[in-house]
Amino acid sequence: MKNKYIYIAVIAALGLASCEPEFETEVNDASYSAGEADFSSYVAVGNSLTAGYMDGTVFRGGQAYSYPNLLAQKFAIVGGGAFTQPSFADDVNNLGGLMLGGVQIGGTRLVIDFAAGGPEPIVGTPTVEVSNLQATAYNNMGVPGAKSFHLLTPGYGNLGGVALGTANPYFVRHATSANATVLGDAMSKNPTFFTNWIGSNDVLSYATSGGIGVDQTGNFDPSTYGGNDITDPQVFAGTYNLIVNGGTHPVLGPITGLTSNGAKGVVATIPSVTSIPFFTTVPYNPLTKSVLGQGNDAVGEATINALNAQLYGPLKQALTVFGAGNRINLLSTTASNPLLIKDESLTNLSAQLTAAFTPTLGAATAAFYGQVFGQARQATSQDLVLLTTRLAIGTAPVGVPAPLDKYGITYPLEDKHILIPTEKTAIANATASYNNTIKSIAAAQNLAVADMNAIMNRLVNGLRLEDGQIYTADYFAGASNLSTVLFSLDGVHPNPRGYAVIANEIIKVINSHYKAKLPIYEVGGFPGVTVLGSN
Repeated sequence: MKNKYIYIAVIAALGLASCEPEFETEVNDASYSAGEADFSSYVAVGNSLTAGYMDGTVFRGGQAYSYPNLLAQKFAIVGGGAFTQPSFADDVNNLGGLMLGGVQIGGTRLVIDFAAGGPEPIVGTPTVEVSNLQATAYNNMGVPGAKSFHLLTPGYGNLGGVALGTANPYFVRHATSANATVLGDAMSKNPTFFTNWIGSNDVLSYATSGGIGVDQTGNFDPSTYGGNDITDPQVFAGTYNLIVNGGTHPVLGPITGLTSNGAKGVVATIPSVTSIPFFTTVPYNPLTKSVLGQGNDAVGEATINALNAQLYGPLKQALTVFGAGNRINLLSTTASNPLLIKDESLTNLSAQLTAAFTPTLGAATAAFYGQVFGQARQATSQDLVLLTTRLAIGTAPVGVPAPLDKYGITYPLEDKHILIPTEKTAIANATASYNNTIKSIAAAQNLAVADMNAIMNRLVNGLRLEDGQIYTADYFAGASNLSTVLFSLDGVHPNPRGYAVIANEIIKVINSHYKAKLPIYEVGGFPGVTVLGSN
């Protein structure tokens, strides 16, 4: 199944393809002022949102639009010093992606292929080799994939740890030594001003993996965490305090924090990650007769009738006997039908279903049905379907025979495909706790706070900016939306226009909190998503 319901036909328009940035040159106007801030040495710490990650990778043309780089252009007007970012000069074809010892370990950037009608990796082989070590501390110390505690972790930039999963290939490229820490390299720049936007990955990786990780609340040892786990709120609080204020870590010893030498700065809150397009693009109920008939309504109607007679009807009848008939309803030929999913929070009725189906299906087949549908239900509006799941719907799970060989239709989508309400609650609780920590520590140090959580929540319903245009998160709503979309094609990270919005919001906070007078960017002049005639 081609899942055409997800893709809206894209009409190619001039000016949508990414290009090399040409920032406007500001006149050194005496009306501009740094206020109480000193931008002579500006350092940014964070994760992919700080690094300029977009369209699923860091690529040469995109990195130039990182919000720290955009801020630095404005800081330069009022005495800001030189600002450096990790070199991507070896990304000679502007593809992004990563190689390790000649083996590709990171995909190329996403583009919209007009001919195919949807986002896909741009064709080509990455030229960025992780083992070409730069051994340089940069002003932009945003490391894609980093969680809060990774900023304090020695060895996070050790080339030998990449294959083991203990090191980050992006940090490896520029760590000053194999045992360097992200924060240590940042502090070697002697910052007079900083931005700190860390913490999203402490919960985001759990969300984007469909909640397959563990909520580690109550586990205070992050060295035991898996990559998709939620960081314990107390671990986050202690780590964040060390990053900002410094202090003595019980294992790592003395740590110099961002404010230890008197630097001022801005901290950013963590967005409500489940509001981003990665979780809001694919509907929970895409199964119309047109979709099931692959464009042929008559075939789709016949398919629905067959599914009701052979699968959904018998399942509902059996589940009703066990008091769980609300898990499954018959499919409609006139409405959009929900996806079939597995909900691990449900009581497992595998044994009961096996017993119920044995007389008609035989013991072996009945046992298989019981195993597959024991915690199955249809999705509701309270579930979130991951953007990456769009490619799985209607495909065959490994080793599953017909007629159960269609994910989301005759075979439940798995935990990795969906966020269910209990997982959403865990994410929301962690996010709220992290943001309380960020605001509390900022208040104690009189630091400015950029409330990116509030900004992102406004963006979901449309965000009207200074140019009068309403900008949106809905980048699959057709060609007319492409010029006002702020997210890149990975559904998680902003595009250049989105990073300009973030830079502007931080500038507004700096102007207010530090009595500065810095100009903002004209967001409409920045590129959005990349559309190619063919890939």
